[in-house]
Amino acid sequence: MAPESLLFPKEMASLCLNSLPLPPPSQPRKLSESPLPPPSSSSSSSLSSNSLNVNSYGSRGEALKPIVVSGSPPTFVSAPGRRIVAVGDLHGDLGQTRCALETAGVLSSDGEDVWTGGETVLIQLGDILDRGEDEIAILSLLRSLDMQAKAEGGAVFQVNGNHETINVEGDFRYVDTGGFDECLDFLEYLDDNRDDWEEAFVGWVGVSKRMKEERKMPQNYWDPWNLVRKQKGVIARSILLRPGGPLARELARHAVVLKVNDWVFCHGGLVPQHVTYGVERMNREVSDWMRGLVEIDDNPHFPFVATRGYDSVVWNRLYSRDTSDLDDYQINQINYVLQQTLQAVGAKGMVVGHTPQPTGANCEYDCSIWRIDVGMSSGVLNSRPEVLEIKDNKARVIRSKKDPSSELTVVDYI
Repeated sequence: MAPESLLFPKEMASLCLNSLPLPPPSQPRKLSESPLPPPSSSSSSSLSSNSLNVNSYGSRGEALKPIVVSGSPPTFVSAPGRRIVAVGDLHGDLGQTRCALETAGVLSSDGEDVWTGGETVLIQLGDILDRGEDEIAILSLLRSLDMQAKAEGGAVFQVNGNHETINVEGDFRYVDTGGFDECLDFLEYLDDNRDDWEEAFVGWVGVSKRMKEERKMPQNYWDPWNLVRKQKGVIARSILLRPGGPLARELARHAVVLKVNDWVFCHGGLVPQHVTYGVERMNREVSDWMRGLVEIDDNPHFPFVATRGYDSVVWNRLYSRDTSDLDDYQINQINYVLQQTLQAVGAKGMVVGHTPQPTGANCEYDCSIWRIDVGMSSGVLNSRPEVLEIKDNKARVIRSKKDPSSELTVVDYI
């Protein structure tokens, strides 16, 4: 039998899932009615649309048409006249996240976390989880910015990456010690604020800083209390992220593939078989799994084409390979697959993250594919933040003025 100090802590028994506030299932909504989505009784399999009817104006002063969102979770977005900015993998680094968002011109630089993007559409390409200690704080910040953006005619969208899906599967191999601590703090915070998930979740980005400062950690990592706290952190993460858990349901609000205007956004890469399977179908089925509505074990209907395997949407690296390592035949074959995919989904270009680009964000295949994961997190490359800006269907990279403090070698690019 394990030593008593390492057994399941008694106080954790009160932190059962049923005692916690759960985010409502994602449902398209009109911002003019409410910034918070009402619960829906079931997941709809039909294509749903919603216009974000707010008064907003373009750079020339003319009124912009409303943003129209279709699918649940959002899959197809029409955002006429909007500036689009895309941000790659963040991996739990809140400081670098803020730097990237400030670089994109959508976040105030005064530390107040105010949306400054007006009618801009911000898209984050997944892998917020793992390798850093402020994962939930980043999710909270993006939700807060989304609410603020919609009030000004803009919007914030996220797509889930492979690190979101493996965490919902219970794979915690890449979790930073501070990430377990944050989960424990957040679960205790939810237990004290169980009446309103929305208010609690949006407020976490501010509360987490104070809780980290107040946390008294022993100097010796192998101190028995530290081991108990880590065990409690693992339990807390399991409660939060298992299918149907509060954070899993929050992630279920987001797609694995998102098409905005003439551009498609995903974490790893889309190929023709994904389009054939059905983009909205993949998004809906992954969302239902995260919400705890379906079991994936022995389920032939679960979209593993989205979440598992080297060629799945969240794991695919086909378009991120260094073309200098490829011969002409391989380059032509990849370009053919890319063009067939774009034609099938009706897109001008694709934007992906997932594979760190040591030389910075870049494009290939006549700029039909943009690779924008620059490894900015301190848990990856700690490189200078960069974002992609799309205006009038033209893309360019915006780089932070911050100098990279170090260049680290990435051991694995999972």
